[in-house]
Amino acid sequence: MQPLEQIRAIAERVAAARGLEIWDIQSRRESGGHVVRVFIDRPGPSASPDDSVSIEDCEQVNREIGTILDVEDPLPFAYTLEVSSPGLDRPLRGLDDYRRFSGRLAKVVVSEAVDNQKAFEGRLSGVEGDSVLLQGPRGRIHRLPMRLIARGRLEVEF
Repeated sequence: MQPLEQIRAIAERVAAARGLEIWDIQSRRESGGHVVRVFIDRPGPSASPDDSVSIEDCEQVNREIGTILDVEDPLPFAYTLEVSSPGLDRPLRGLDDYRRFSGRLAKVVVSEAVDNQKAFEGRLSGVEGDSVLLQGPRGRIHRLPMRLIARGRLEVEF
């Protein structure tokens, strides 16, 4: 098993025990040394900010993963472990995310023009087939084929 796969397996066990899931894992060399980032999330359809990952969740998962990694030592070099959530302005990665966050404000960029534009901002209105529905600022519903979406991100609302 590759080191990152081993870290993912450990992180998934720890997160699952706390009712969480692994959203992503990154391993990067940065100016201060090597950093392994584990992003945790709450599973399920809830898009409520009240159901977001807490600082305490991150601290506990970091402590538990760190303890196991200290014993198993999968990486042959020194690194810093960071655990966080994907954030309030999280990237959207697939139809399930667009469905899950229906009702939330988002920015979406497509690779080919749809309705004579490539960048959209509005409220996610769900998914229909293989397309994301986004309600623009004047109430117009844009149907954005998933295959054309280059990137999407939630917008922070207060």
